[in-house]
Amino acid sequence: MRAIAKVGGAVGVILLATSLSACTDGSEAASGPSSTEVTSVGLMVQDLGNPFFSSMSNGVEAAAKELGASYTAQDGRQDLGAQNDQIDAFIQQGIDVILVNAVDSDGIGPAVTRAINAGITVVAVDVGAKNAQATVTTDNVQAGRISCEFLANKIGGAGDILLVDGTPTTSIEDRVQGCNEALAEFPDIKIVGQQNGDNGRDKALTLTTDMITASPDIKGIFGINDPTALGANLAAKQAGLNDLIITGVDGSPEAVKDMTSGDSMFQATAAQDPYLLGTTALEMAVKLRAGDKLDEDLVLVPSTLVDVDNVGEYKGWK
Repeated sequence: MRAIAKVGGAVGVILLATSLSACTDGSEAASGPSSTEVTSVGLMVQDLGNPFFSSMSNGVEAAAKELGASYTAQDGRQDLGAQNDQIDAFIQQGIDVILVNAVDSDGIGPAVTRAINAGITVVAVDVGAKNAQATVTTDNVQAGRISCEFLANKIGGAGDILLVDGTPTTSIEDRVQGCNEALAEFPDIKIVGQQNGDNGRDKALTLTTDMITASPDIKGIFGINDPTALGANLAAKQAGLNDLIITGVDGSPEAVKDMTSGDSMFQATAAQDPYLLGTTALEMAVKLRAGDKLDEDLVLVPSTLVDVDNVGEYKGWK
C-alpha cells in the first residue's frame, strides 16, 4: 500500500489513491543515478502558455536556484509525442531530475521508464505519470467536489447542466469523479452534455457552443479547469444566456478578473497552488536522488474554493 499525505492548510486526513502508479514496469533494470547530487533539473509541462504552468515553472526555477542547479522548462504543447522526444533529449543531456507534467498519464509511462533506467530521478507533478518514482498533485477529487457542490447549491439543487471535460490525465479524471460525487447528493440535477476538450479556452468555446445548441435550457456548467470554464462562459454569452452558474478549477488570474467584473456568470473556482506543487516536486526528487526514503510517495495538496463573495481575500498565484 502506498503512503499518501495531504499538505497545505488542512493537513490531517490520510487518503488512499489507486489511480497513480509509481513503480517501474520491471521490463528493464534501472542503472541508478551516477551521482546523488542534483546539478540539473528539467520541467516538462503540458502547455507553458497556461499561467498555471508558468507559476509552476517559477516555483521549480526558484527551488533549483537554491540548489545551485541548472534549470530548463519544456512545453509539451498537449502532444504526447513531443513529451516523449523531450524525455529522450533529457536522457542524452544526462540531466539529473525530470519533473513531468504529463499530457497523457499512461502514455508517458515507457518514456519515464527509459529515463529512470538512464539514472534520472523522475517525479510527476500536478498529474500522475505511469512509472514515476513519486507524485505531487492537487487533491483533484476534492477540487471537483467543492466546485460542483457550489454549482449545485447555486442553481437550487435542480436542473440540467453541462460538463466540459478535458484530456486523459489523472487530474482531470479525478475532478470529474469529485464532481459526480457531489452531484450524487442532488438527484434533481442532470448532466445533459459532456464532451472532452483540450483543457483550453478555444476548444471549450467550440464544444460548449455545440452543447448549448443541443440543450439550451441548462442552468449551469462545470469546466474541468479555468480556461475551459472561461471558454464555456464566452459560449454562453454568445448564445444569449446571462443567468447561468459556471464554475472551474485553478484559481487563475483570468478567473479572478472575470469574477470581479461585476456581471460574470463565472461564479467560483477551486483554487490550486502551482508554485507549491513545483517546489514540493523538486524537494521530493532531491530526497529520492540522495537515497532517502520518502515519508509518502504521493502528496495531495488541498484546494480552496474562491467565489464571487470571497475573491477579494484571495492572494492568487506567485
